[in-house]
Amino acid sequence: MRLRVTLSIAVTVIGIVCTQRLEAQESKINTNLGMGMTVPLNPTAQIVGSSINVVVGAGYNFTKHHSLVGQFMWAGLPVKREAFGPIDLVANVRNISASSNLFTTTANYRFGLEGKTFGWYWIAGGGVYYRRVSLSREVVVGTGVVCSPAWSYWGYACVNGIVSQDQTLLSSGSTAFGGNGGTGFTIRINDEGYKFYVESRYHYAPTKNINTQLITVTLGFAW
Repeated sequence: MRLRVTLSIAVTVIGIVCTQRLEAQESKINTNLGMGMTVPLNPTAQIVGSSINVVVGAGYNFTKHHSLVGQFMWAGLPVKREAFGPIDLVANVRNISASSNLFTTTANYRFGLEGKTFGWYWIAGGGVYYRRVSLSREVVVGTGVVCSPAWSYWGYACVNGIVSQDQTLLSSGSTAFGGNGGTGFTIRINDEGYKFYVESRYHYAPTKNINTQLITVTLGFAW
């Protein structure tokens, strides 16, 4: 609940700022607001499925072609039932539910080419990737349980291929520096610089136990 409220406030505030008219078409300030789909790649895809993402950003245009863009992205990573099935079977609690979210703050370089109506750009950068996972109820592991990727994803430690005994897990977070790269297309909406964009980007971060790899497809508006 707290996460939803925080995201709603952030999107609302940035949306108000972004929708203000630019004083000039060639403004040095760039902003963007978008939403789209997140598609995980292996090994991340073994644990979570596809969901939505929200991206907000602002930056500086050095020239017509070269820009710096700072962005914040939230991506929901819905956990597959089979990912915590082994935990459900051997734990003392049944009907376990889980959640997983990814938060990123990145600085990116963008090179763009624009015509009168259509444009293309290439973007790449890096920053901090924070993945947060949690189980809704306390789980105590029994003895002799063989490790698998599902156990590692939730933060359980393994000793000689066996899950450490008597660990209690409520939530786990992993922070890592990662990178991204991709391309996008733009359609100019009016002469004041408002544009609709479609973007595809690859993200990688060496998060603990299982690295985070995914592709995002985002649709939004840029100024």
